[in-house]
Amino acid sequence: MNRHTTRCDVLVVGGGPAGSTCAAELVRAGLDVVVIDKTHFPRDKTCAGWITPQVVSTIGLDLEDYARGRVLQPISGFVTGVIGAEPHRIRYGDTVSYGIRRCEFDHYLLERSGARLRLDEPVERIERQGAGWRVNGDIESAMLVGAGGHFCPVASYLGARVGRAERVIAAQEAEFLAQDDSCLARPEEPELYFCRNLSGYGWCFRKGDFLNVGLGRIGHHGLAGSVREFWDWLAERRRVPAGPMPRMKGHAYLLHGFGARRRIDDAIALVGDAAGLAYPQSGEGIRPAVESGVLLARVIAAAAGDYSRVRLQVYIAELERRLGEPGIPPGSASSLPSRLRALLGRNVIAQPWFARRVVLDRWFLHAHESALPSLASAGAAGQTTVQAPLRA
Repeated sequence: MNRHTTRCDVLVVGGGPAGSTCAAELVRAGLDVVVIDKTHFPRDKTCAGWITPQVVSTIGLDLEDYARGRVLQPISGFVTGVIGAEPHRIRYGDTVSYGIRRCEFDHYLLERSGARLRLDEPVERIERQGAGWRVNGDIESAMLVGAGGHFCPVASYLGARVGRAERVIAAQEAEFLAQDDSCLARPEEPELYFCRNLSGYGWCFRKGDFLNVGLGRIGHHGLAGSVREFWDWLAERRRVPAGPMPRMKGHAYLLHGFGARRRIDDAIALVGDAAGLAYPQSGEGIRPAVESGVLLARVIAAAAGDYSRVRLQVYIAELERRLGEPGIPPGSASSLPSRLRALLGRNVIAQPWFARRVVLDRWFLHAHESALPSLASAGAAGQTTVQAPLRA
């Protein structure tokens, strides 16, 4: 027996931070929203996983409520340097970010979005229907949002050459229980180690009883060997538990400015990793995902049913204002010749002043950029607030 047709104003494909944030903003604006995702939540989502004070503010996160039964690891410093060299400890004193587990964080955001959910359902068919859409044969929507990550089917519909002709960041990581006292990784100080040629970096981050270890860099070739070498180096420094390396999970994503994905068309748009929005210097994607969800929701809500490409172009303009125009950003290490990157890796990245002022404050924490206001942040007035990182 065929299912009854589901009709909505906006169909969001993907229930991660980008999709759930966009959906929540649209619901608050009075639109009928359905989120469809190929998996059930809570899902197994491996990610180094931390959120800055600006993200906390934008999504209106009640820290006390979130911390009940979930990992919320305060971060007050970092250990950073170059793989194979002696690192430096950078202390801030105050909390500058929070470690989270994505399986918990994504589930929390999706549940509180207020959208109707269709989980455990992959998108198999996307069809134009007049000015709108028909998906999987029984969902009709005036507007379609692609928020399904790097391999999002909506991105493919818009012509993304997934797995071909895209300069991706490839990563392998694992998250596992690590209650072994021999592991010296400190929960309040994530450890970040750059490859010598600045083609990527590895991390070791303890979040409560869980440890997340991984490495990401440009391209897939030789990645497994690099991850193995990184794990062995961490083991020598007693940053990981004794014993064999756990099974690593792989994923890929695009950096903003490196991809050429089409992000909008009539009544269709991409957010988050589907749009290729990860920060080019750090590869961090949660904040760009959340902010793109808010920006697109604003445009959709203001469009009053006019979802033409011309009208949605406002979203692209807002993205560029927030993240910068397409093209390799001038501050990105990947825009430099390989020999110069190697020289920087040996002589600059390892310097404490550069590690704090540039690598951490600007590349990873984006402390110089204020939080993006949203309907969620407006509704969270009076809740626990978090200050941005302090300057020494």
